[in-house]
Amino acid sequence: SVALEDVAGQFTRDTGESVTLVFGASGTLTRQIRDGAPFELFLSADEALVADLANRGLTRDEGVLYAVGRLALFAPNGSPLRPDEGLDGLARLLANGGVTRFAIANPAHAPYGRAAEAALRARRLWDAIQPRLVLGENVAQAAQFAATGDAVGGLIAHAIALAPGVRARGTSALIPADLHPPLRQRMVLMKKAGPTAGRFYAYLQSPAARRIFERYGFTLPD
Repeated sequence: SVALEDVAGQFTRDTGESVTLVFGASGTLTRQIRDGAPFELFLSADEALVADLANRGLTRDEGVLYAVGRLALFAPNGSPLRPDEGLDGLARLLANGGVTRFAIANPAHAPYGRAAEAALRARRLWDAIQPRLVLGENVAQAAQFAATGDAVGGLIAHAIALAPGVRARGTSALIPADLHPPLRQRMVLMKKAGPTAGRFYAYLQSPAARRIFERYGFTLPD
């Protein structure tokens, strides 16, 4: 995410060390780690996936909760969808035949996709909107789909909706947190993690990193 890129950039400026970031759906990355991918630090939008890796003996410990994510309704400039009207506005547009395509991350392996599905089901919109869904491999790709083409919008990570490149292309509004399970984001070091990964892990829990996460709309653990 853009928030993590900003934290990594600040880490490099503060320490002179650099890390390579690899982005993907949390479920996909978990499978890659189980299959032997040489990642040293895993940041998951679904803490259950960290527990799975810990149970398999692949991590140093059970990791730490670093943020709680939020879901946002996003509409590109010129869309008939009004995010400030929330899912009620989406429901009206859907009933009037005004929804062409609508983007979410794939619920099969992306936690933000599962949260989007849960929110749509909570408002009884899932069955009607399913034929119009375009699925991103991860929430970043879902945001690309929501902001381009003939999509009226999508349900994406609030942090991505706040990123300058996305914010310039449309408007967004938070979805009530009680419409989906909490997006408890946990990170953990792999057993083979090196010293730089360990220092970045500690940095991600520092006040400097927390300020960046807060700026992107994450709720922070105590």
